[in-house]
Amino acid sequence: MDFARTSALLLPLLGALWLGPAQAEPATVIPAPVVDASASADGVQTVVLAGGCFWGVQGVFQHAKGVVQAVSGYSGGSKDTAVYETVSGGRTGHAESVEVKFDPRQISYGKILQIYFSVAHDPTELNRQGPDSGTQYRSAIFTTNPEQQQVAEAYIDQLNKAGVFKSPIVTQIKPLAAFYPAEAYHQDYATLHPTQPYIAYNDLPKIENLKRLFGDLYRDKPVLVAAATN
Repeated sequence: MDFARTSALLLPLLGALWLGPAQAEPATVIPAPVVDASASADGVQTVVLAGGCFWGVQGVFQHAKGVVQAVSGYSGGSKDTAVYETVSGGRTGHAESVEVKFDPRQISYGKILQIYFSVAHDPTELNRQGPDSGTQYRSAIFTTNPEQQQVAEAYIDQLNKAGVFKSPIVTQIKPLAAFYPAEAYHQDYATLHPTQPYIAYNDLPKIENLKRLFGDLYRDKPVLVAAATN
């Protein structure tokens, strides 16, 4: 388990004395994708996004209008290694990921990607995000159809050519082989533990950035995994 997150779980009362200044990756104002998925698509669609600790990525998309569900989990490795303690070793091939189910009539795939690149994580960091490091924290998009892959590739090319980030985007794009939901205690973590230091310093700023930069897509009440299973 990563030291920073272990400390966050065991020493929540240390607060600012432990983490110091806010560790969240800064939001970046970026243009919308020139190429988006078909607007005529209907029905709920799915994409799996990896961008560091899944607590924050899940929290961001749970507050995005049009997202039907956002579930923390693992992608990139095998079923038998999709266990938090094993994935944390960084040798399973898994990335901490979030399965985002969305209604394209309310939010397009392109907007999902714009939020992902802008406020959910820093796509220029290789195998790390904020205080967390390792391949399990890599930036990756696991697509569920060829159009998703084409749109993501075109958008990364667009953003790199526009120079909106100081460094090139390192996000991997791969077809989704499988997604394995994480343990129950990881679900809805940002909502359930807003005062925990790791969440307060790394993840709540991301949700505030969603509200600030994407106000028309922000909803105050998140869509929670717990609500869907009750």
